[in-house]
Amino acid sequence: MSLEKAYDPESFRAAGHQLVDGLADYLAKAAAGDLPVLPAIPREDLLAELETDFSAPAGDLTQLLLRLVSQSIHVHHPHYVGHQVSVPLPQSILAEATSALLSNGMAIYEMGQLHTVMERHVVRFLSNALGYPPQSEGVLTHGGSLGNFTALLAMRQALAGHDIWTEGQRESLGVLVSEEAHYCIARAVQSMGWGVGGAVLVPTDDQFRMDTGAMTRRLEEAHAQGRKVIGVVASSCSTATGSFDPLPEIADFCQERGLWMHVDGAHGASLVLSRKHRHILRGIERADSVTWDLHKMMGLPALNTAVLFRDGQHSYEAFAQKASYLFDGREAEREWFNIGLRTMECTKRGLGVTAYTMLATLGRDVFEQNVDCLVDLAQEFARRLDQEPDFELAAIPEANIVCLRHVPNGRSLDVAQRDALQERIRARILERERFYLVKARVGGQICLRVSLMNPATTHSHLNALVEEIRVCAAPESLAQN
Repeated sequence: MSLEKAYDPESFRAAGHQLVDGLADYLAKAAAGDLPVLPAIPREDLLAELETDFSAPAGDLTQLLLRLVSQSIHVHHPHYVGHQVSVPLPQSILAEATSALLSNGMAIYEMGQLHTVMERHVVRFLSNALGYPPQSEGVLTHGGSLGNFTALLAMRQALAGHDIWTEGQRESLGVLVSEEAHYCIARAVQSMGWGVGGAVLVPTDDQFRMDTGAMTRRLEEAHAQGRKVIGVVASSCSTATGSFDPLPEIADFCQERGLWMHVDGAHGASLVLSRKHRHILRGIERADSVTWDLHKMMGLPALNTAVLFRDGQHSYEAFAQKASYLFDGREAEREWFNIGLRTMECTKRGLGVTAYTMLATLGRDVFEQNVDCLVDLAQEFARRLDQEPDFELAAIPEANIVCLRHVPNGRSLDVAQRDALQERIRARILERERFYLVKARVGGQICLRVSLMNPATTHSHLNALVEEIRVCAAPESLAQN
């Protein structure tokens, strides 16, 4: 194919029409459950089947993309109850495609004019939802891991006691984190050179929330070991169980000791959009920084994360770096429109385009309804399981995550046997291709973990999941298809 043909608008138009029609058909089939949730295709087969010689054209674009769709896991399927990945709003795909076509980087205003303004309005909306004051600031970035890292860098610069960005680290630093905190916190701490001990682990209670009674002890132990603790990272909510750390108590603890309070709200911060459930996040407005994934409970495609700072000044401190060819040496605080000053990323995608256009064209209520639907469904599912003699809950769900164990009636199993049973159930479920769920180790035991991410999932689907688990737990199921 010639370069001229590759850029031909008419070829793009023809392929676009075919692809949109194919994707619309796919969405209808997925929502109706008329395809396997996860096609079980051996990885070696896929490696062998795909074309690897790119010396000449050897495939139709639309067919290749539709093949990608058919051979991928289907999050739009109502039986997908696996990882915490949103079911993207179909309209959001159009916004993503438009932003990709423009390919406007976000480091400086000239390269993303309307993109930048859209992002600023999204940040303002999210900050207001948290209850932050007018001077709050923030940026959008690619994922919660990078978002948490950015917030911790700002924490370090603010509370290290010197200009650590310029001068380097003088002493051992640390943050208090729950034992249930996402692993990206430890990764960020170690990336900053704080070592394994930089994440000072705090035990949790019987519902896997940070035990605030143990925070003082762990703080004193860290200080005795020569480590200066400068903040606390609260989980809202934890990845494994969906448990929310007690934010008011943590905020009091931080305020009394002059510590930074960061909330990893990657999954659960969206609950502030719900008048019914936002009380679970009471106290989040007191946090110095919050990370919020819009690609979890707000139905946006991955990745799209907000890093928000109650004091907007701190949003400019994580990356206090000069780049005169871009920023002309002016003060960063006056350069809100040059986003490259406040993020690890230089050529950043226009994340605000998707978020802004969905909020503007669908309205806030759609996102509130999505949160309410998912949280209510999880809580009702947990109540149903609590009435079943052959199921037990690992924790009482606060959000849209339910961790459960199947314990067959009349069978006495030790912990190892119970773990093995959950492992076998999940493996058998994947083989049958009717549902997709994951597992987690909770309280030292293997659980089946259900994340309700799809507003199209109903009680009837969850009833079918209960029966699927029972079928896959039966010894005779090993010989059945």
